[in-house]
Amino acid sequence: MVGIPLVSHVLPSLAVIRELVARGHRVTYANDPAMADLIATTGAELVPCTSQLPFADNNWPDDPIAAMGLFLDDAIQALPQLHAAYDQDPADLYLYDIGAYAARALAESQNRPLMQLSPTFVGWDGYDQDVSAHVRQLPGADAYRAKFAQWLATCGASTADVDAFSGRPARAVALITRAMQPHADQVDTDAVTFVGPCFDATADADGWTRPADAENVLLISLGSAFTRQPEFYRQCLAAYGNQPGWHVVLQIGKYTDPRELGDIPPNVEVHSWVPQRAILEQADAFVTHAGMGGCGEGLLAGVPMIAVPQAAEQFMNADRLVELGVARRIDTAEATGDNLRAALNDLVTDAEVAGRSARLRAGARSEGGTSRAADLIEDMLA
Repeated sequence: MVGIPLVSHVLPSLAVIRELVARGHRVTYANDPAMADLIATTGAELVPCTSQLPFADNNWPDDPIAAMGLFLDDAIQALPQLHAAYDQDPADLYLYDIGAYAARALAESQNRPLMQLSPTFVGWDGYDQDVSAHVRQLPGADAYRAKFAQWLATCGASTADVDAFSGRPARAVALITRAMQPHADQVDTDAVTFVGPCFDATADADGWTRPADAENVLLISLGSAFTRQPEFYRQCLAAYGNQPGWHVVLQIGKYTDPRELGDIPPNVEVHSWVPQRAILEQADAFVTHAGMGGCGEGLLAGVPMIAVPQAAEQFMNADRLVELGVARRIDTAEATGDNLRAALNDLVTDAEVAGRSARLRAGARSEGGTSRAADLIEDMLA
């Protein structure tokens, strides 16, 4: 497995890697040493591959072409590290994250099979016209594409076309539920298999106990990256603190000091990090930034959601949850205590929302998850 050091890209595949190790495969995981503790839980061997991505301070550029350039530059500097690790000991199959371009270049140079593990939605028939054509019109796109093409011409990859190399892979396992995929009916199912969110059922059962006196439980989490939002957390406390019948778990991340929140109501517990999956299995509602991981976990748990998107594809994800009929979208500027409280009440008192949540939960669980993903990987090895 070759990944990138973003928690939201590492977590979705960990259960699959753990399952492959449990089935007796020798698995290495190339990633920045900052991810070592997460990878160690799988039993895979870490192959250190340092990254230049701004994962430590989360200082990403707003310009999309500049952000894409960071991933290209990271691949260029990562490829020699991968060659040093794998040229004398090539893998029988390379698994790779969508942002790990160097993995595809390595596999093609070694003429080895390759499978993408996608933590988010995949390309569909017409994607080039719907999305890629727009991106190519952005300032700086021509220079970016020229640099990418030059790298492909010299790095040993057998795919020379930039769009073909960075676009839809020949084989992919999507670690999301099909319900979250845009234009799902236009996805090539011969190339892509949706297995739904992948988790270790045993590990996810532990980590949090619902208070015995909690009539309802609400989890609030903006994920791992965009968590420097003290005013939003204060609005959540105003909305849900001392709310009769509700116990609130508030995750604030590592960038916010709890002292910035003021007085914490007695029905609220505040943490920098929580076992989100374990809590959602016992929760009644979820306030989320609508990252793909959070969306999948919410759907798999069958809980209604309030989506407060922060960046990138989260706005599209939030709208998709609303289309599915299990969420309300509130943008950060509109996330006042009154609006948040009204949205929660609206969701949990609507029987149709509960019914749709239950159906989507059943659909997500039927996709096979971890064992299905491991089976597909073994089929490709065979």
